[in-house]
Amino acid sequence: MSDELTQDQISRVLHGISIPPQPQIMVDLQMEQMDPHFSLERVAKLISQDVGLAGSILKTVNSTFYGLSNKITSINQAVNLLGLKSVVNLVNALSIKGELSDEEIVAMGKFWDSAMDIAQAASVIAKQIGYGQTDEAYTLGLFHNCGIPLLMMKFKNYPEVMLEAYAQPDQSITDNENATISTNHAVVGYYVAKSWNLPTYLCEAIHQHHNAEKVMTENNPDTRKKTLIAILKMAEHICGNSKIIGNQQDDHEWDRIQEHILMYVGLSHYDFSGMRQQIYDMGISTGSYNF
Repeated sequence: MSDELTQDQISRVLHGISIPPQPQIMVDLQMEQMDPHFSLERVAKLISQDVGLAGSILKTVNSTFYGLSNKITSINQAVNLLGLKSVVNLVNALSIKGELSDEEIVAMGKFWDSAMDIAQAASVIAKQIGYGQTDEAYTLGLFHNCGIPLLMMKFKNYPEVMLEAYAQPDQSITDNENATISTNHAVVGYYVAKSWNLPTYLCEAIHQHHNAEKVMTENNPDTRKKTLIAILKMAEHICGNSKIIGNQQDDHEWDRIQEHILMYVGLSHYDFSGMRQQIYDMGISTGSYNF
């Protein structure tokens, strides 16, 4: 975050919230990534040791997003097609699930689905607007709400807190969370990302993703974080995030920030509508399920 918290402030923010440790397979993959002689074959072997993870990788590569004519059944093939960065992203996202009980995972099934949809939409948007690091946009899409399941584990009324936050037309979602539970999913997500050694600009984008209006208007020479947040907000809106998380037909946050976002990325409303239709046509879900 731009203003670093003291250790005491961090302890208060995270009181009673367990930040999941970075899983061993994630450590192994990072070590493999740093090896100048790394091979995707060894990566595939690591993935294959975890049946659940291997299944998730295959499910992803065989989704409509990739549009393959033939189903992939080999982890080697899947890893070669996805590439190391995408595999690492998926392992990170799936590790949040590992901290939840089977009942909680089932109850939040739509949450996981929506995170994947937003990540895929963000990747498409990044490519369309000429942002070369599509994998960064994908990572942010997967991780931006990673604090939500952790807060659900601590606060039984958290779903109601989110409904109330998304229903406010003039107040930011995180401000509303702070007023109710004295913390918010963006700051918790920031510490998850930081503890898992994600790049600083991605950690900060996670922390600030509900302060887009401020980010868009600040005079900051580092445009990477600003661009990533703009991409994320477009992806969230297209995928119906306010409906999924907040059960709102109207996206109040998008109403407040859309002019700033579209102006920053250089899109007209007509251009944005065309991009949204393209994402719909790719089969990426657009808020047809509720949180």
